Amino acid sequence: MNSREDTVSVLGYRVARVSLEEAADWTLARCRAGEPPVLVVTLNPEIVVRARKDARLEAALQSSGLTVADGVGVVWAARRAGAVLPGRVPGVELAARLLELGGPRLSVFYLGAKPGVAERAAAASSERWGTDTAGVRHGYFDHEREGAKVAAEVRASGADLVLAGLGEAQEVFLHEHRMALGAGVLIGVGGTLDVLAGEAARTPEWTRRLGVEWLWRVGLDPARWHRFPRLLGFARLVLSERGRVRRS
Repeated sequence: MNSREDTVSVLGYRVARVSLEEAADWTLARCRAGEPPVLVVTLNPEIVVRARKDARLEAALQSSGLTVADGVGVVWAARRAGAVLPGRVPGVELAARLLELGGPRLSVFYLGAKPGVAERAAAASSERWGTDTAGVRHGYFDHEREGAKVAAEVRASGADLVLAGLGEAQEVFLHEHRMALGAGVLIGVGGTLDVLAGEAARTPEWTRRLGVEWLWRVGLDPARWHRFPRLLGFARLVLSERGRVRRS
């Protein structure tokens, strides 16, 4: 699979028509290709809406080597215009599949989350899949002042893959420090490190089957309620831009 072949343009973003397995196979191969670092984006409605007002985020999303449909809203947007995607490729599932497929041959740097979480995520991954840990670092650092130092630390580790849980800043950080980071593949994985570390549980299976994990998490956590307007904003964008979603 070539990252720029067989894609669907969803509100200006080239989303690959790939299954979870196809995305994992491509990403793992790219980790070891010896080519310049590439950003993999797991696209969801929230990030699309945020990028409309954030030029740095927009640049990061447009720079990706592979963009997959993390959110059910992205799949819906494509389907609405008749451009069917194979399904969702959730970031947490892509990360887990990469760790499983890569095993001891895959060297991973776990970057982000609260102090101690990356260490526990790395230990759990190593125990479960035998994954090689290149390095770990929490996400509590000033991206503007300390970003170059952190990127140099990652590069020195020799990692093949960087899993970055840096919240809303993750794609921008990975894009702007892409060459300095040095790893073959860089992925912003949100709360995946917490899941791997056992700090956060996956949502119930039925929410994943229906693609409404976001609704479950947002509904149970008042701190996330500010996300509802973004989801509504995404729906408005899709409904108002009919014809902008097409087979590429």
